[in-house]
Amino acid sequence: MNEIELETLTTLYKKTTERALSNYLRKVVLQKPVVIKFRNESADEFLNEMLQLKKELNAIGNNFNQAVKKLHLLDKIPEFRFWITQHYNLHTELLNKIEHIKLRMNQCYEKWSQE
Repeated sequence: MNEIELETLTTLYKKTTERALSNYLRKVVLQKPVVIKFRNESADEFLNEMLQLKKELNAIGNNFNQAVKKLHLLDKIPEFRFWITQHYNLHTELLNKIEHIKLRMNQCYEKWSQE
């Protein structure tokens, strides 16, 4: 077997659910069915983006919780005003992320419903 043939064989083998190359070859030679993996790239992209958004939302939520805890400990008005400013920024950032999630979900729904 030359390098090109081996590369082709390896590529085909990696697309299957077979764990061993020998099992894959045995099935091919004996003309038995081989299960091929199917990857939905748009779903993979969607899941990766949702995982990233989840991390960002968790960070925002942690910051918000810290701000609320700080509010309960405040006894001076200037610190309270600082908290209000910070809260407004976190609130705005959270709403923007939620809108982004809605937009991406709608885009994925439209793409998947056409297929």
